[in-house]
Amino acid sequence: MHDFLLAKEIVDEVLKIVEEKKLSKVSKVKVELGQIALAHDGHDEHVEDISIENLMFGIEGVSKNTVLKNTEFDIEKVEGEHWKIVSMEAE
Repeated sequence: MHDFLLAKEIVDEVLKIVEEKKLSKVSKVKVELGQIALAHDGHDEHVEDISIENLMFGIEGVSKNTVLKNTEFDIEKVEGEHWKIVSMEAE
């Protein structure tokens, strides 16, 4: 479930950049992924180690009807509790 929410967050962020920069095609997106701190349904925030495989599956699902459907997402695990887009190859 969290993988899907994170996937949607990442795809939404990339789509925002695509719109702002008026890009027509994104061939590759590099993302650094730390452990993600999640708080939900009134539970305390906890740090969750997200599986890259599950995240990729989620991103594929979320992006399939967008300009990102053929985009390669390169996700690298890093230290820390956040994720960020490191670079994009686009035109």
